[in-house]
Amino acid sequence: MSHPVPGTPANPAEPAPLLPGMAGFLKDWGSDQLAFKKTHWGKAMMWIFLLSDTFIFSCFLISYMTVRASIPEQWPSPSHVFSLTIAGREFPLLLIAIMTFTLISSSGTMALAVNYGYRKDRKMTLILLIFTAVMGAAFVGMQAFEWTHLITHLGVRPWGNPMGAAQFGAIFFMITGFHGTHVTIGVIFLFIFARKVAKGYLDEMKPGFFTSRRAGYEVIEILGLYWHFVDLVWVFIFAFFYLW
Repeated sequence: MSHPVPGTPANPAEPAPLLPGMAGFLKDWGSDQLAFKKTHWGKAMMWIFLLSDTFIFSCFLISYMTVRASIPEQWPSPSHVFSLTIAGREFPLLLIAIMTFTLISSSGTMALAVNYGYRKDRKMTLILLIFTAVMGAAFVGMQAFEWTHLITHLGVRPWGNPMGAAQFGAIFFMITGFHGTHVTIGVIFLFIFARKVAKGYLDEMKPGFFTSRRAGYEVIEILGLYWHFVDLVWVFIFAFFYLW
């Protein structure tokens, strides 16, 4: 005489019962308002996106370290390649230091914008968002100047490099370009949400411009998570690419 397997329905036509707690998990996950209890669904999705983006940047940096450690050709000296000449004097990594200071400072203003957002201080939140966006735009502008200098003055190309290892140009433009794209996207959304704050859309939970979903000031924190991630990635790029 066969005995039924525990957890299976007595009638094969009946659906199998859910595991203990699975019904509650599916209910929370499928909710329109909250995905993880008290965590806003947008914040949860942003963390998932940032995790996937972390894998991409990690692959880029690991590939860079692997290539640099394995090729026999001389790798160009960052102190010479990324120097800034002022009044006939060469200052190693000066532009990169200014870029890093600007982007890290913008992380501080972004954190203050989140703080004042939760206080519902529209004026200070708007000012800090604009400050953050301007510093991000300044970073992208300095990066464009850096690219122009490497291409026009030093002859660096994605497929070649007159100063040593040919892989230098390809890796540099790929990593810094991918990061610069992230910063540019962040700047665009900073200005978009600055406009929403200025119009009072977050106070009144209106759909507003470009982003049609109704939201309060928690979206500033979600935007802040993205911006802090971009700043953190630059710290690793600065350490591995410019200081090594």
